[in-house]
Parts: sequence; structure tokens; C-alpha cells
Amino acid sequence: MSAYTDVIIAGFGGQGVLLIGNLLAQAGLEAGLNVTFIPVYGAEMRGGTANCTVVVSSDDIGSPIIKRPKSLIIMNQPSLDKFQPRLEQGGIQIVNADLVEAASIEKNGITTHAVPANTLAEAHGGARTANMVALGAYLAATGVLPLRTVISALERVIGSHYAKLIPLNAAALETGYKAVKAT
Repeated sequence: MSAYTDVIIAGFGGQGVLLIGNLLAQAGLEAGLNVTFIPVYGAEMRGGTANCTVVVSSDDIGSPIIKRPKSLIIMNQPSLDKFQPRLEQGGIQIVNADLVEAASIEKNGITTHAVPANTLAEAHGGARTANMVALGAYLAATGVLPLRTVISALERVIGSHYAKLIPLNAAALETGYKAVKAT
């Protein structure tokens, strides 16, 4: 049976959206799947909006360009405003409830997981790991890859120079995963 999913990950520059997109793509490769990763960055790297698209598939990928994504990971309000209207009916969105207005999150015909990513990251010792909390929530909501596969890929994405950060990021992934599984 073939498996396919795509996701647009968006937030403001400095939130690590490109890092978690890269991590998801690396983990997909290590799981033997076909992947594409398209980062969008530039002058907006710090403070403006940044996003990336990741496709993970057991079959060949016809195009890395996604007009109507199956899923979203949204880290701030401007990203929700930009990308939520494109989410396909029946899609899944992970929304950082700490930086998005509650009234704008819900949309008919999609599944929403509003996760307080910043709060959960701060509570577990790493305010800068809100991105990993959101990715963990995404893994739980979609089942695209096993949590352990993504944690295993951390070393290749973060690198040996930052090996001391791997346990903190792994814990943040687990925190986000558990937040969605508990609902």
C-alpha cells in the first residue's frame, strides 16, 4: 500500500520551521521513503514569515510544489492567515495556540490540534524548542513517521557540534507527541 503526505510548515524567521522541515525530510529518507524539501527564506529569515514544504511518499513524487496541502504546521498568526485557506478539505493542522488567536483556528472540514507549543517548550526546559513540540504533535496527529525514527535523525540534522542539544530536542518532540495523543 502506498503512503503519501505533504505539509507546509510556516512561522516567523527564527522559530526553526526550516529545521523541523529538514528533520522530517531526513527522517523520511532514513525510513526508506521518497521525500522533497523546499525551504522558502530570504530577507524574512529573522522576524518575517518563513516556510517550507515537505512531501513524504512511498511512491515517486511527481512534483514538490503543493497548492492544496494535506497538512499544516502553523507557528504564528500571519502563517495561519496565509496558509489555512489553502488546506484541503479533510486536512490536518497543528497550530501553535500560544501565538495564534483562538477564534481564527477552527475551520470546518479540517482537523485541528491547537498545541501551546511555546508554553510546553518552556515548561520542559527549552523555550527555543517550540518547533520540536509542534513537529512531535504533527507526528502524533498524522502517523507519517514513527517518533523514534525522527528522534534518530536528530543527530544528522543538528550535527555533532550541537550533540548536547539532541536530548533537549528529543524531549520536546516527545512532549508534543504526548500532547496530541492525550487528546
